[in-house]
Amino acid sequence: MSEADQDRLKEQQRVEQVIAEINRQIASLQDHVTEVSADIVGIRKHFWDDVTVNFEDATEAAETYASIKQQAEVLSERERVHRHAHNKLRTLNRLVQSPYFGRIDFREETEASADPIYLGIASLLDEREEQFLVYDWRAPISSLYYDYSPGPADYETPSGTVSGEITCKRQYVIRDGQLLHLFDTGVTIGDELLQEVLGKQADSQMKSIVATIQRDQNRIIRNEYSRLVIVSGAAGSGKTSAALQRIAYLLYRYRKTLRAEQIVLFSPNSLFNSYVSTVLPELGEENMQQTTFQDYAEHRLGSTFQLEHPLAQMEYVLTAMKEPGYAERLEGIRIKTSPRFMRAIDDYASLLKEDGILFRPITFRDRVIVSAKRIRNHFYSMESSISIPNRMALLAKWLLGELKKQERLECSKPWVEDELELLDKDAFVAVYQELRKKNQFREDTFNDFDREQELLSAKIVKKHFRPLRESVRELQFIDTTATYRQLFSDSALATTVFSVEERPELWAEICTQTVERLDKNELTYEDTPPFLYLQEKLEGFQTNNIVRHVFIDEAQDYSPFQFALLQRLFPRAKMTVLGDWNQAIYAHAYDSSSFESVASLYEPEQTETFVLTKSYRSTEPIVEFTRQLVKDGERIEPFRRAGRKPSVTITPNHEALTEKITAQIQKLQAEGHQAIAVITKTAEEAQAAHERLRDKLDIRMIGTRAIAYETGALIIPSYLAKGVEFDAVLIYNASSERYHLESERKLFYTACTRAMHELHLYSVGEVSPLLTSVSRDRYEWFQ
Repeated sequence: MSEADQDRLKEQQRVEQVIAEINRQIASLQDHVTEVSADIVGIRKHFWDDVTVNFEDATEAAETYASIKQQAEVLSERERVHRHAHNKLRTLNRLVQSPYFGRIDFREETEASADPIYLGIASLLDEREEQFLVYDWRAPISSLYYDYSPGPADYETPSGTVSGEITCKRQYVIRDGQLLHLFDTGVTIGDELLQEVLGKQADSQMKSIVATIQRDQNRIIRNEYSRLVIVSGAAGSGKTSAALQRIAYLLYRYRKTLRAEQIVLFSPNSLFNSYVSTVLPELGEENMQQTTFQDYAEHRLGSTFQLEHPLAQMEYVLTAMKEPGYAERLEGIRIKTSPRFMRAIDDYASLLKEDGILFRPITFRDRVIVSAKRIRNHFYSMESSISIPNRMALLAKWLLGELKKQERLECSKPWVEDELELLDKDAFVAVYQELRKKNQFREDTFNDFDREQELLSAKIVKKHFRPLRESVRELQFIDTTATYRQLFSDSALATTVFSVEERPELWAEICTQTVERLDKNELTYEDTPPFLYLQEKLEGFQTNNIVRHVFIDEAQDYSPFQFALLQRLFPRAKMTVLGDWNQAIYAHAYDSSSFESVASLYEPEQTETFVLTKSYRSTEPIVEFTRQLVKDGERIEPFRRAGRKPSVTITPNHEALTEKITAQIQKLQAEGHQAIAVITKTAEEAQAAHERLRDKLDIRMIGTRAIAYETGALIIPSYLAKGVEFDAVLIYNASSERYHLESERKLFYTACTRAMHELHLYSVGEVSPLLTSVSRDRYEWFQ
């Protein structure tokens, strides 16, 4: 037997020994879980049997409380033990399939020999709980595996730096207890393991990448000190995966002080939320909070406006070119999401300190009891050096005082007497008891009718004024809509907040469109962030001091307003921003090229930027094709994974297109591909494609209301496919008719980069001019 065979045999034997220990711990833990479960059921069933209940006097009541508290604490402790045991059991059941994926032999400089360190998704101690059979990939010593090749190395621990030498670095592929592959490798995770992992079929949900984390990704994951982490990476470079592993690392590193609910991920849509939802549970962690900016906007403004969804805006931009007002709307999108417009809102807010805020009158029973003019005069009578939000708080306090005065005046009004007549006997009895309790009856009479009437009247008025007081506390007397509208309806304001050179050419038309929508209680997607920003400037920023980490994926689609709002919403949180400007598909991002707007919110020394240039998702031929579609694409490095060249097929009409796509999907399915996406430009085109294909194939359409991906053949609009990957992608119609504008280049690139193994483009008639930038030898041509 050769030395290599002997080495492999020893490794297989160790795998079997570790799995045997895992199975022993599973069996022991299952017995423990069963026992604790029985305890919990018994305690719940007999809870009150073991509690002494006696409320005869204060002493007995105190003893009863102590008895209940003691029994509740026993139950709580058993439930905590059960949760801990159940979570550990779940981790062991994952480990038994593949106990570890890597090994380093590390010799500390003070030691004579090296110790083998095995890495897995969780730690595993031996039977006596003295030695680690497997180290958690997030442990400090595990960073050696990701950061160093054999030779001198060091790692940080809470007690300082540990230096030494790596004498061996090895990777494993273990499935169901069998050692399938082992590789000795250098500083990067070896191509052999990456080939094995990346060559698999796509799934409906993202998987953990802890076995294949690269050095640059590891630096992102383990960054603990920066307030702002910016990750700019090519399509398929592992940005989102690194972010999710970073969350898992933070939960491990600060497990005593950080909880999953203190981390928020802002993702592009609910489909994406479903796609990434299993990564953290795979690593034994609870999922962080997941939301979208649109969800936040709906929470804040949904009761006031009909909000436009960002995907509805996208569909408009891509399909409404021939509609009246299209150019003005497009220019409005770019203006309202620009840094310059944010400065304009800031300048407008400064003007509002002196004059211009519009208020709503406070009315009661169709009568104005505090006019908008009085509210305005009182507000602007305050010292202008006081901030607007602080003045609003003082104004609310004054208004509550005015309401109290008005309440007293209302008590004698005829409508109150009318309601008194309708009160039932119980109301009078309750007031009588209250007066007796307060000793407010006169001594010489048993029934003081006037006092009863007075108290009942006050209660009636108080009840009717309660919504008014609540609205004042919520600052509903500020007419934010009218104040925002004023910026577009008052032509003089444009000369104040915009210089002559900066004033948009189509500003008058943009203003007309904006006012028309506001008057219909509609708020476009481009208006939502600046409106929220102005609202916060007037009312004061609502803050969440519980959240400690905010992650923003697809951040290239965020405007300066959105970054500023999120930074102020979560003032104590560190922020991780991930994006790719080559995938900036929204209209407002066409001219953007950096994350300057978010970086400007933090001090330079608080910020660290990472650039990921290597693309792992797609085969080398696909990356060679897609990187020529975008500016500076030569910076994108393909991973060396072989595959077929992309194909471009020209068809004469939609009937031929349908036949070609049907045949291609059937061929791909026969070859074993499970996730096949027909990507259209728009939802409108997706609907038409589905009508043509559904009678020939089992194919589903993914729309904006879908909440989860499934494997199989599907049709999906380009902007919904962001962040997701498929075994094979078929671009439904890459013709010059569909993709002819330079502004559509990034959308086209985004669609093409969803492919892992195969990419096929189809065109009805002349192919898109966007393909002229791609060398002819990078794809196959069929006609």
